[in-house]
Amino acid sequence: MPSFETGSPETLAFLRKRRSHPSVTMTDPGPDDTQLQDILTIAARVPDHGKLAPWRFILFRADKEGKRIGEWLAAHYERKTGPLDADQRDKELTRFTRAPVVIGVVSTATDHPKIPLWEQQLSAGAVCMNLVTAAAASGFASQWLTEWVSFDMEAARFLGARDGERFAGFVHIGTPTQPPFERPRPNLSDLITNWTETD
Repeated sequence: MPSFETGSPETLAFLRKRRSHPSVTMTDPGPDDTQLQDILTIAARVPDHGKLAPWRFILFRADKEGKRIGEWLAAHYERKTGPLDADQRDKELTRFTRAPVVIGVVSTATDHPKIPLWEQQLSAGAVCMNLVTAAAASGFASQWLTEWVSFDMEAARFLGARDGERFAGFVHIGTPTQPPFERPRPNLSDLITNWTETD
């Protein structure tokens, strides 16, 4: 007889308390190569209509690329918006050095004769959520961010997006320096309705 998993109370308990950590509160160490491979393997286990894998990963490491990326982003942002004050400049310079590892999740969704574009984009969002959860379950702090760099075509191209691609987000992963704070959660009674037929 086949054996089926009947449930995991430990997983449910973990999901009930999972929280994102602000990337500015992260420090070393981040996941090593073996841990990162496992986290990404889990991240890729998502609903994917047609088995298209309409997403890919770009890895950024603070100690290697972070400083150079920050310098480019600060200069680009200044070209777009005018002179930056000290706080804004520091924010751009450190955008990819807050956490030891940042994983860019790129949506590669394209027109398909059977698979709607929206379904492909939702699959990329599911990858981001799996990535955050897998990182947290591996003992790391994690946060899924988009910010302006996801939506600026020049910045996205500099960060590795190809023509027709866009970033679903950047998942920052590191070691927490403080407990995460709990935020207000939606009232489920405001979000749930039972279907009734309408004319």
